[in-house]
Amino acid sequence: MNVDYSDQRVRDVLEQTLLWSKGQGLKGYNKHDGLNSPVLRTLLGWHKWPRIVAIQGVMRFPVNLRPLLLVPKVFNPKGLSLFARTYLDRYSESGESRYLEEAKGVLQLLMENRSEGNWSGDCWGYAYPWQDMGFFAPPKMPNAVVSCFVAESFLRAHEVTGDEQYLDTVGRTIQFLLGDLPVLKDTESELCVGYMPVPMSMRVMDVSILIASVTLQYANRRGDSDLQARGERLFTYVLNQQTDYGAWYYTDPPDDSHIRHDNYHTGFILDAIRRCMRATGARGPQEKYLQGLDFYAKELFNDDGAPRWMSDCDYPHDIHGAAQGIITFSRHADLYPGLAEKIANWAIDNMYNGQGRFFYQQTRWYRTRFTLLRWCNAWMTRALAALLLERKKQTESNV
Repeated sequence: MNVDYSDQRVRDVLEQTLLWSKGQGLKGYNKHDGLNSPVLRTLLGWHKWPRIVAIQGVMRFPVNLRPLLLVPKVFNPKGLSLFARTYLDRYSESGESRYLEEAKGVLQLLMENRSEGNWSGDCWGYAYPWQDMGFFAPPKMPNAVVSCFVAESFLRAHEVTGDEQYLDTVGRTIQFLLGDLPVLKDTESELCVGYMPVPMSMRVMDVSILIASVTLQYANRRGDSDLQARGERLFTYVLNQQTDYGAWYYTDPPDDSHIRHDNYHTGFILDAIRRCMRATGARGPQEKYLQGLDFYAKELFNDDGAPRWMSDCDYPHDIHGAAQGIITFSRHADLYPGLAEKIANWAIDNMYNGQGRFFYQQTRWYRTRFTLLRWCNAWMTRALAALLLERKKQTESNV
């Protein structure tokens, strides 16, 4: 049963989780890292379907097979970007310089873990082989989503510190995003690009909106009208894919993916739309944004704060969905009072082990009690830090 929300409780859990994660060297297991097992890579790593079996089998097993399969703990650049954002938010909320120093250290780790290769700019990917239905990515193959999350952490660092080197890194990342990824739609008003720098046709909604967010924020800060125009076409493309009831399918067309209206991708899209609006000052998309926000609140969270898997599928309740909901609704206490706090309470009550670890998922019958560092701890520290910062802003605005 949920206890009353307490900022101090959240702060304590956040610090415990950061301490445990730092004790791991910010390295951990990952959701799709089955082929990082030398055993499975040898036995099943040669063709598409055996690779998918290996990855999905490890991911879906109710206990963590990774230690038995000799899967190494590795840096995940997306996870590092989330920890960097956590430390930057802690610095903004508390004013304690130690958090800023931690953030700078993580940002340096990100620079040291860029994808190698002949790319147009700075970029990042996952440190494990990854077989999807439509493509195979070798370790550290850069992709749009990871690179955008990393770029957002450098944008935030530039906002906090004013250091132009951080913004320069974002500029180089945009060169990769708009120079190396396949163009899937290009009209006078719309632009859509692919997930990875390999031949593909699947249009993934969060890819284009995440690139739009990074591009428009950078263009605004550097006064780059050409990049602004390209970012606005990416933005328009995703806005135009919203359904009449306020949701987005994972892909365009929807039949290209089995994912429908899921939790955290919906949150990704909404947060990125908000950043795009703030970067451009555009008010036109506000109605679409608010409609999407209402769909997210009503269709993707239960009354007790548990995150639904999809709008038409309750379980599993995934810690990533809880974290994303906290981040999104912490900014909207006026529209959805207490919702972010309710989700935080649910996550701590149901998915926290009390010693610095968040669990992966809750199914109808059991909890998967292992911790995937990026998926669980990085996301929850990011969420709890964002919640505390937003609550401080709201308190100050009411004084």
